[in-house]
Amino acid sequence: MKKNTLKYSFILIFLFFLIACSTKKNTFLSRTSHSVGTKYNILYNGGISLDKGLLSIQSNNEDNFWKLLPIEKMQFDENFSEGEKAKNPDFERAETKATKAIQKHSMNIGGREKNTQIDEAYLMLGKARYYDQRFIPAIEAFNYILYKYPESNNIYIAKIWREKTNMRLGNDAIALKNIKLLLRNTDLDKQTYADANALLAEAFLNLEEKDSAVSRLRIAEQFTRKNEERARYRFILGQMYQAEEKRDSAIYFYDAVIDLNRKADRKYMMHAYAKKAQMFDYGKDNDTIFLKTFNKLVTDRENRPYYDFLFYEMGVYYDKKKDQENALVFYNKSLGRKSKDPYLMASAYRNIGNMYFKNTDYTMAAKYYDSTLTKLDPKTREYAFIEKNRKNLDNVIKYEAVAKRNDSIITVYNMPPTEKKSFFENYIAELKKKDEEKKLFEEKEKERLANIDRNSQAQGPVNGAVNPQSLGKPAESDGIGMPPGTNNDNASTFYFYNPTTVAYGKLQFKKMWGSRSLGGNWRLGGTKSASDAINDSINTKEVANVLKDTIVPEKYTVAYYVKQLPTSEAAMDSIGKERNFAYYQLGLIYKEKFKEYNLASDKLEQLLHNNPEEKLILPSMYNLYKIYQITNPEKAEAIKAEISTKYPTSRYAQILNNKSDDPNSNPDVEYKKWFKLFEEEHFDEVLANIDNLINQYSGEDIVSKYELLKANTLGKVNGLEAYKKGLENVADNYPNSEEGKNAREILEKQVPVLERLNFTTVDNKNWKILYRVANTDTKTVKRIEEAIRVFLLVENYERLTTSLDKYNKTESFVVIHGLKSEAYANDIAGVFRDDKKYKIPDQAIIISADNYKIVQIKKNLEAYLTPKTP
Repeated sequence: MKKNTLKYSFILIFLFFLIACSTKKNTFLSRTSHSVGTKYNILYNGGISLDKGLLSIQSNNEDNFWKLLPIEKMQFDENFSEGEKAKNPDFERAETKATKAIQKHSMNIGGREKNTQIDEAYLMLGKARYYDQRFIPAIEAFNYILYKYPESNNIYIAKIWREKTNMRLGNDAIALKNIKLLLRNTDLDKQTYADANALLAEAFLNLEEKDSAVSRLRIAEQFTRKNEERARYRFILGQMYQAEEKRDSAIYFYDAVIDLNRKADRKYMMHAYAKKAQMFDYGKDNDTIFLKTFNKLVTDRENRPYYDFLFYEMGVYYDKKKDQENALVFYNKSLGRKSKDPYLMASAYRNIGNMYFKNTDYTMAAKYYDSTLTKLDPKTREYAFIEKNRKNLDNVIKYEAVAKRNDSIITVYNMPPTEKKSFFENYIAELKKKDEEKKLFEEKEKERLANIDRNSQAQGPVNGAVNPQSLGKPAESDGIGMPPGTNNDNASTFYFYNPTTVAYGKLQFKKMWGSRSLGGNWRLGGTKSASDAINDSINTKEVANVLKDTIVPEKYTVAYYVKQLPTSEAAMDSIGKERNFAYYQLGLIYKEKFKEYNLASDKLEQLLHNNPEEKLILPSMYNLYKIYQITNPEKAEAIKAEISTKYPTSRYAQILNNKSDDPNSNPDVEYKKWFKLFEEEHFDEVLANIDNLINQYSGEDIVSKYELLKANTLGKVNGLEAYKKGLENVADNYPNSEEGKNAREILEKQVPVLERLNFTTVDNKNWKILYRVANTDTKTVKRIEEAIRVFLLVENYERLTTSLDKYNKTESFVVIHGLKSEAYANDIAGVFRDDKKYKIPDQAIIISADNYKIVQIKKNLEAYLTPKTP
């Protein structure tokens, strides 16, 4: 009887749970079981996955404090593609859980949802899709809540999330309209009210209505209950006021961020200090308070992760104070922290480069600018600006080296013999001193490394030891103190297994005991052995080495340097001209490209004192006049008077005195003359004179036109690469001129297309016959042209034409145009080759019109003629 009762009890319990799990029965038990199961099982696990995914994308997307922070902490890839991007497994799991809750636990009975957790499931579904950048499906989930659950306690949250999604889809105006309607409702709690105002602020920012954005963000900052959001909103407000140069308001909000201290992420507080440092007024603010605040921040161990930008801001402080020594120390400290912020490192490198540039150490400046470019985004304007300055530095380094070297040669050459000898003797003494110091350092380094090796074998790794191959590289944790090529785990501790230690031991033995024969009583210095002959041989070699050491190396003799000096006046004249041209170029570069007017005037003044050739005098004086108009008007007037007095008929005097009656003195007329020569393909003549014209008109607006003409001419003669390089020069050096803008447009739009051109094998209806001739071989040109003329008079059925086209500096083509097929072109070429009437033995090149165009653009005829491998 008991067994039957137990059996029936199991059946009743099973039926009870079956009824409780039904989604079709509107009973208290069904509603409760499904609601509890949804909340504490499925949605709980889904919420964990959602939080985990959110944390992962927030940690992978660091805030860029150099720019205005986005109000929502999330930073999405705006160029996402639904098919290309990989799904986040955490968000996918959260979406799966939300879908499962809806599908298995929804109790839609009589058109109404009886499970109170289903709206939570739809909200989770929408969030998971939103964070996974699937905005269209996300907005569908939020809309479902609004349409199906109008009485849900999540209705306002769903509206905010829907408008956030609308903004991500670019519908800012719709988001503004809907959020304003939401804010008219007085039932919003403080956090929801704050979220709505923050959303409005973000929409206003997207629409570039900054004043409205500020007012809404201030409301959000006041009402939010989350300290993390409060810190972010205050920091963004500080950034916005700083951008508008409202210093007091910006400092107020940065101080408000600092006041939160540990209540929010520490990065906001530390970057608030950095922003305040950027706004430091070097004329009014208290330096003592600034330095005291900095020292307090540095001594706090909690701030160690932020030393990179703290040191950087201190470097900027000393840089502004013109204390370059301390500035360099702090910039290097900042770089030494190996910051994860690439722009911070780029800024430190850039500022150090600027310091070296101001100190005229252009080689070091160039190195730091190179490092800057490796950290900057190539798409930014700053990258283009620094890259241009870096290219200009190549010329500065080149001409500074020429000027320094040639100045030294001229100075020494003009010394009296006794003074010249004394000069070289002093130089040799300095050279010997440096060589001895170097030799001593190398010996000490060898001895130190040998000691390290010996200690490492006997005692293990030595703390603080430095591997010579690791200098300038990050320290390694393994194998410290071990010589290169050894392994700390496998190396034996036996003395004679380490060749470096053995070599060091032999050296020390020889220093102490000298050369000893292998045998008994070796300590006795007078002991003889059977190997005396060997010892005598060794001693003989040592004597030879001593004698060798007594021979003075050639580099330590005065004669070695004297014989390298030029001996002829012609050579010295050439060196002087090279030096003067270098000074002139440096003056122009400093004036035009760097706006360093003091450096430019120094170089040009020095040039005029060096008795330069006539062609450099007037351009130098004119450029000095233009510089002094900015820096010293009195000197400008003096130079103007000197030009007008000494060179009254010159073009520069006419420009300065507004006298330009002679049409030939007009730069535009002169340019048109050379441009016409270019159109007539007199490329050699244009290239022979273009540099003189650029120098002649240096400092005038028309120079950019000549530079572009030079680029076009080089392209016609040397091909696409030369054309590209010339255009880059125009675009970089004259970016604000029409020519510079045109050059930049050609580089960005046309040159890439030309670079992609390749020879084609497609059947073409336009073919040409080419005969290569030397530009100087007019006899051959006339012979070929005459033969073609005769042929065209007799047999010109296809209405063929001919021309003489330039190819490069040395060669041209006699071209027959209008051939409709390759076979016909081969027949014509055969007639010219074999028929005695024409007698053209020269090789005929058959080429399609499209490929001929590529040959002329890229100057790659040899590549076209190279046999193609199957």
